[in-house]
Amino acid sequence: MAKLLNTYVLIHDLGKIASEKCLISLTRNDYEPDICFFSNEKAQHFTPDQMQFPAPDLVVEVLSPSTKNYDYGIKMRDYAAHQIPEYWIIYPDQEHIEQYLLTTNDTYELHIKAETGIVKSIFDQQENLNFLKTLII
Repeated sequence: MAKLLNTYVLIHDLGKIASEKCLISLTRNDYEPDICFFSNEKAQHFTPDQMQFPAPDLVVEVLSPSTKNYDYGIKMRDYAAHQIPEYWIIYPDQEHIEQYLLTTNDTYELHIKAETGIVKSIFDQQENLNFLKTLII
């Protein structure tokens, strides 16, 4: 999924995708989300040797049984408190994505719970490769 998002972001010159080991520093806690997106507005200030990053514009977390309470609890509250506009939680075993959007009172509201259609293709390795080939050819 990170490759697909990164390819899209590069093609449209939207900013920067970071996956794993990208330390975002928030007021209360630091996190290493599975995938982050930073708009050009934020990414233009990054340096090559930068180790910590500000709140991104999108956070994607891949859920596991051991992280579920954490992803829906303190992380979700911290991300909302730092006004990260969009938060996705991916259920790899059930093959669905929940997209949360920030509300005006700095809480997340479930916008889409998708398990069919185009979104489902991110779970299919061959479908991902086919899509990437169409971008290159």
